[in-house]
Formats: sequence, C-alpha cells, structure tokens
Amino acid sequence: ETNMFAIIQRCCFHTPFRLQKLAGPRLLLCGKDKTTWSPLGLQQLQRDVCLLSRTSRLKPAVIYATKLQAFHTSLPFFKKKTPAVSEAESQKKPGSLKDSPKPALYLSLAGLFPFVYVPVVMAIKGTYYPELAFAQVTYGAVTASLLGGMRWGFALPENSPAKPDWLNLANSIVPPLFAWQALLLKDITQGAVMIVMALGIALHYDVSLLPTYPRWFKVLRVIGTVVMAASLLATAFLRAVLE
Repeated sequence: ETNMFAIIQRCCFHTPFRLQKLAGPRLLLCGKDKTTWSPLGLQQLQRDVCLLSRTSRLKPAVIYATKLQAFHTSLPFFKKKTPAVSEAESQKKPGSLKDSPKPALYLSLAGLFPFVYVPVVMAIKGTYYPELAFAQVTYGAVTASLLGGMRWGFALPENSPAKPDWLNLANSIVPPLFAWQALLLKDITQGAVMIVMALGIALHYDVSLLPTYPRWFKVLRVIGTVVMAASLLATAFLRAVLE
C-alpha cells in the first residue's frame, strides 16, 4: 500500500488538479473499516495520466509551431524576392527618345536646326550659297569638337565608370583634329566630308567604347549624327547640282 500510495502521489503531483478530482473517486473502494485501492482504478489513472501528459506536452508545441508558422509567413523579408535586373541586361533593353530628359532632347533638336536650315534654304530658292555652306561646315566642326571633349568631362570625375586613361582621353582628341583639318581645306565639299567622318568617329566612340552611357543618350546620338551627316551631304549634293 505504501508503494502504491507513492505512485499515486507522484502521478497526482505531475497531473493537474482537474485530473485529481476526476480520477480520485475511482481509486477508492470504501468498506466498513478501511479504504482499499482498486487495481482497475489504478490502471484507469495510468491511462488518464499518460493521455493527459501527452496532450499537455503536444498542445503547447502545436500552438508554438502555429505561431512560428504565422510569424514566418507574415514577415515581408522572409518572402521570396525577385532578382534584380543587372546592368548588362538593362543595357540590352530597347530605348527611345521618350526616355530622354526633356532638356537634353529639346537642346539636341535645337542644335540640329543650323544643319537642316542650310540645305532646305538652298533647295527652296534653287541657289547655292557658299557662305551658308561654309557656316554649316564651321558649325559641324564646333559640334564634333564638343562631342570629342565631352569624354573628358565624363572620365574625369572620381566615381565615373570611364577611367581617365589613354584610351578615353586620347581618342577624344581625334574628332577635334578632323574638324580642324576640315576648316583648313579650301574645298567646302571636302570639308563637309571630313566633318562627316569626325561625327562618325565620335559616334563610334560613344556607342561602342563607352557602354556605360545611358541608352537614351545613345539613341539620341545616333539620330543626331544621322541628321547632321545627311544635312552636310545634302549641301554638297546641292552644290554639285546648282552650280
């Protein structure tokens, strides 16, 4: 009886008070002079203790797991993030003039006006003007020098992706040299052809050798170079036709 009482006391110590109230009457068999322990009641108590201990252990674990799962799915930084687009892939995306900043777009279009003005006036009036042709070649030389020197301004800042090395700085001098040579030529047609070559070299440098330029700037450079070269060649063609 002493060992059995110790077992019952240990089981009751580890079980809630509700189990003691429910299972207690089943353990006792009242007689006339003494109280005895029922084997059936002891077995029932052991089953209740095992069932309740398992339930009391598993229930907090399930609750904690549910909370952790909710915490895991609710936080935004646990969600799968889409990979960022690399710079090389962004360069492959097609660009357009709509992506250009308004000041750059409007100033570039305004800068093309002197080139287009000369052949249009000559075509309308049907007369070749040498002064306008020379002014057009001079303006083309200034533009080629500007495009060549622009690389110095792009390569000199410390955080610039283009380094101020021989490749960048020396190549930027080539278009101004072509422009200077065009002004020394006596023939306006040869000077116009020289300016077209200078503009083509500057465009090749900006598009091929400096891929870090924005996509919209490259599109703007291509369109501007095509318009300038076409205007110079149109003036040379009108000279050959009208003179």
